[in-house]
Amino acid sequence: MAKPVILTVDDDAAVLNAVERDLRRRYARDYRILKAASGEVALESLRRLADEDEPVALLLIDQRMPGLSGIDMLQQARELAPAARKVLLTAYADTDAAIQAINRAGLDYYLMKPWDPPEEILYPILDDLLDEWRRKVPLPFDGIRVIGALWSAESHSVKDFLARHQIPYHWQDIDTDEKARRMAGGDGAPAIPLVLFPDGTQLQSPTPATLAEKLGLQRKPALPYYDLAIIGGGPAGLAAAVYGSSEGLRCVVVERQAPGGQAGRSPRIENYLGFPAGISGGDLARRAVAQAQRFGTEILSAQEATGLRREDPYRVVSLSDGATIVAGAVLLACGATFRTLKMPGAAELTGKGIYYGAAHTEATYYRGQDVFVVGGANSAAQGALFLSRHARKVTVLVRGPKPVAAGYLVEAMRQNEAIEILENTDLVSVQGADQLESLIVRETVSGEEKTLSGSALFVFIGVRPESDFVADTVLRDEKGYVLTGPDLVREGQRPAGWSLPRDPMLLETSLAGVFAAGDVRHGTNHRVASATGEGAAAIAIIRQYLTTL
Repeated sequence: MAKPVILTVDDDAAVLNAVERDLRRRYARDYRILKAASGEVALESLRRLADEDEPVALLLIDQRMPGLSGIDMLQQARELAPAARKVLLTAYADTDAAIQAINRAGLDYYLMKPWDPPEEILYPILDDLLDEWRRKVPLPFDGIRVIGALWSAESHSVKDFLARHQIPYHWQDIDTDEKARRMAGGDGAPAIPLVLFPDGTQLQSPTPATLAEKLGLQRKPALPYYDLAIIGGGPAGLAAAVYGSSEGLRCVVVERQAPGGQAGRSPRIENYLGFPAGISGGDLARRAVAQAQRFGTEILSAQEATGLRREDPYRVVSLSDGATIVAGAVLLACGATFRTLKMPGAAELTGKGIYYGAAHTEATYYRGQDVFVVGGANSAAQGALFLSRHARKVTVLVRGPKPVAAGYLVEAMRQNEAIEILENTDLVSVQGADQLESLIVRETVSGEEKTLSGSALFVFIGVRPESDFVADTVLRDEKGYVLTGPDLVREGQRPAGWSLPRDPMLLETSLAGVFAAGDVRHGTNHRVASATGEGAAAIAIIRQYLTTL
């Protein structure tokens, strides 16, 4: 956090410099010392400090100034820095003014010039006032602040990036916070999202890569060669990283968004072995990342794999910034993402009331409002239960006759008074100008359509494997899932282009030395435990393959 401010004001340059000198000598380590040559300049400084939420601890103001007197300035400063302690510097004949300042401006103390020696006259008074200020005034949030709007898709992206990397931030909405609106450009076109950092710097509409660079996240590989390059930082990729690096393999994980994958967005996973009270996907990812890094794994965040090629005996991964990773083996653990809505208007409202698996990030901003969840599997049920802690009502739209989520999740939803489940219900269209306003749904049995009003729609329908970047490199099924092991051998025939005198190993793709695990693989069952199990199992197979190089 920026140091609290001590502001001194005097129109006499010699006196102003002397006061600043004495203040710096005593307080510069813990406070930021600012000076102004007039009350008008000082008030402008206070306005800027208030806009930036920088705390002002003490005002040390001269009374006799042309234009705006010390008393007048302190009266106006009460709105800009209400908690600051106020001290008036007066001449011997100004004692009446000091009394007026106590009554009119809430003056805490007045000092007569000269104040030499400061060790006896100035510092004891200011020490007491500053100690009192620290005891009574709570300091503002000292981390990252994000200024934006709920209807801004870019603002949602920034919040989601910070939340998934578990980086605390303070949200300021320009629609409800006048100070935030001024900082974003007033009543004109707002410059949002605006991300403010404790060091005083700021970024406007940053990309994930820009944010990652600013936050000091690793984005470039540190070594010229790795035993294993893992594409994807979800449960399968992180499990492989933990087991691989713990067994001495040089591992690097390439993650396009944030570690945790789809599971990292889950508010609570209650059926994961060893956590009887459940664990959030974010917390599980955080623990796995720490564990993998402790064993030496490098994790590249906000970095995307764009290609994969064979340069025997190595496999080379191309990255979005032009860099490459050379590895002995590659594990595709890219996972899958929720399918997007194709109806008119859905794309335009994404991030403006329509969110894909982002219940954990956005729930608190819809407190007391009506929201929707579309989907009937575990992720949808977990999202609905989490949203019900904040929203007034959560309506779950299930296309089939009943939810297909685990029984304990369905029972929990049915017992929750804030959740309504609409079964046999199809989402027809979404409506809204700048943000979501309502949905049109159809009852699939009767064909009846109706309009439902609400502020947000959280989508948890279907999954699409993230395998497009290897479409020309490895064989996939018709849905895009990567084929591995026995699924590649048809009627005793190995896949085309396979030159080794053996069948593909379990979890190995149609390109020798490239493996797949988790939700991107054909035959997966989309469970966190299955993904972690496949990631761990892949290491034993990969170690066997590496011995042949």
